[in-house]
Amino acid sequence: MQQDAQATIDVRTIPPRERHPLIFNTFGQLAPGQALLLVNDHDPKPLYYQFQAEHASRFSWQYLEQGPEIWKVRIGRVV
Repeated sequence: MQQDAQATIDVRTIPPRERHPLIFNTFGQLAPGQALLLVNDHDPKPLYYQFQAEHASRFSWQYLEQGPEIWKVRIGRVV
């Protein structure tokens, strides 16, 4: 698995209704072994649950920074 993210999505500047579609579209374009970096101003735990429901064992989730002001999560496509 590669350590570097192929895309960075800073959702702090994106309208809330556009965030999840953008994240899932970007994830869908990743090749196995690639990842995206998500930057947020709160814990994106609801997004994690949505990934669990829609992608089950096809993704990895790694917190790189856990607040209190900035949260960074590496979301990978499992090989």
